[in-house]
Amino acid sequence: MNYKLSFQYPSTRYINFEITAENISGEATYIQLPSWRPGRYELGNFAKNVRNFQAWNEEGKEISAMKITKDKWELKTKGVKRLKITYEYFASELNAGSTFLDDSQLYVNPVNCCVYIPDRINEECSVELKIPDGWKTACALKKDGEKKLFAKNFDELADSPFISSPTIKHNYFILDGVEFHLWFQGVSKPEWSSVISDFFIFINEQMCIYKTFPSEHYHFLFQVMPQRIHHGVEHTASTVIALGPAHKLMGEVYNEFLGVSCHELFHAWNIKSIRPAEMLPYDYTKENYSRLGYVCEGVTTYYGDYLLLRSGVWTEEEFWPAFHERMQKHFESHARYFLSVAESSFDTWLDGYVPGAPHRKTSIYHEGCLLAFVTDIFIRKNTSAKKSLDDVMRKLWTDFALKGRGYTEADYKKLVEETSGADFSYYWNNFFYKANDYEPVLREAFAVIGCELEFAHSRRPHEDLFGFKITEPNGATRVSEIYYHSPAEKAGLSVGDEIISVNGIQLKADMAEWLRLLGKTEIEFVVTSGNRTQAIKMKSDGTHYYSDPRVKRTATADETMKMHWKSWSGRPF
Repeated sequence: MNYKLSFQYPSTRYINFEITAENISGEATYIQLPSWRPGRYELGNFAKNVRNFQAWNEEGKEISAMKITKDKWELKTKGVKRLKITYEYFASELNAGSTFLDDSQLYVNPVNCCVYIPDRINEECSVELKIPDGWKTACALKKDGEKKLFAKNFDELADSPFISSPTIKHNYFILDGVEFHLWFQGVSKPEWSSVISDFFIFINEQMCIYKTFPSEHYHFLFQVMPQRIHHGVEHTASTVIALGPAHKLMGEVYNEFLGVSCHELFHAWNIKSIRPAEMLPYDYTKENYSRLGYVCEGVTTYYGDYLLLRSGVWTEEEFWPAFHERMQKHFESHARYFLSVAESSFDTWLDGYVPGAPHRKTSIYHEGCLLAFVTDIFIRKNTSAKKSLDDVMRKLWTDFALKGRGYTEADYKKLVEETSGADFSYYWNNFFYKANDYEPVLREAFAVIGCELEFAHSRRPHEDLFGFKITEPNGATRVSEIYYHSPAEKAGLSVGDEIISVNGIQLKADMAEWLRLLGKTEIEFVVTSGNRTQAIKMKSDGTHYYSDPRVKRTATADETMKMHWKSWSGRPF
């Protein structure tokens, strides 16, 4: 299939598509737009952006095109040999997985907006871009100049986002024969020497795990934006990462920049190549359910931060806050007692990317990261640091991905047990596949590397004493989160309530300050809830809520602990 993309008025955000297909046969031809994009396990409903879908035969005569599902069309093609399809796609959203048009760039994720013929998905594709002369195109696909792209099949096309722009910045380096390209779109001044040095180090650390790379070249496509944003999407030979604010990229946001880049690169192996059996191949028409999110996203989240520590790009002071945040998400949600990380993986298709019902589901990213750490330390402990989770991931690469095989849940457990030489069932049954508190296994894992877990009480009285969090938009005080079975929940406080006063004192975005000054463990709040205002009395029960987890070195570490710490962290105890 050949795709031609053009635009007339960028301010309308509409991209014009013209697709041609030869050798049409049969009385009907079906045209499909993907229902989701790999990397985000929820239905995307991209067809909502399609306007003016039409079809034509080789003589230029319009043929019948009827939509038969939300994103599938049936074309009456009896006697048709050459098919042309035209439509417009509204490209108004700019993030790491979207499609966007303005006068500064044409940014396309083909999986959002390129239709295909399902029974011809393995045929070669070409893309022609009608862009102004002087624009450069950043993409992992084979190129002929800046205006022609080629893909061996629709899967490769869907997996290859591109940015065409007159202002995109570019640099690259070579590591072990692989070209790594860095593209920056947006207002930015990358400090190339620092960026290339740090990227070279963490990429080399990943290459040491897997030994070979999934492609001959790899492209980091950065959408640097003026506002606060943190979003990345993985692809086999590229990634798109949206970060901001731009003026902080080489300052406050730099560690985030490194973290998300390391994470997305690890995905080139883990999920894009090492793939659950349920997703090999991808079915773009419906949900691709899997319980292996704790590997696909959890292991990747773990390594995305951990390899920056192990390689020396990050100091301990830069690594632990990221890990503490993963633990905090776990300990603050009572969902750990209601839905396991395996079942939460299955349910990403239901409500995985929105807050949803309070305390209903866990996160495959955070919980998966913590369990990846526990698994890594389990293997290291049982092999006297001779093996690690690295060996499991390398086996998944060599024995499954490179052989075109998808792996199962049982395969992963078996590899962990073969690598460690120990039974992993206790962890598997009680933490991966059962909703549970991870504190016991985290403490056990930290002890192996000479560390211990402690909890620091929140400095915000409403969090510590009463168990609720707030936001203060435009001077209002609104309840944003409530700890399960806390005094706040028992007293009748609800998420979304606005707190007007504390002990008769009107609030003006200063509740924590007043609670500290009052210093009381029993408080009366006046709250607007729904359409009524009510007084709510709340009394602390002596429990400390929303305590922040912290890791520190133990003062009594023995030589074995110090050995494990050095092996794991890459630095002396």
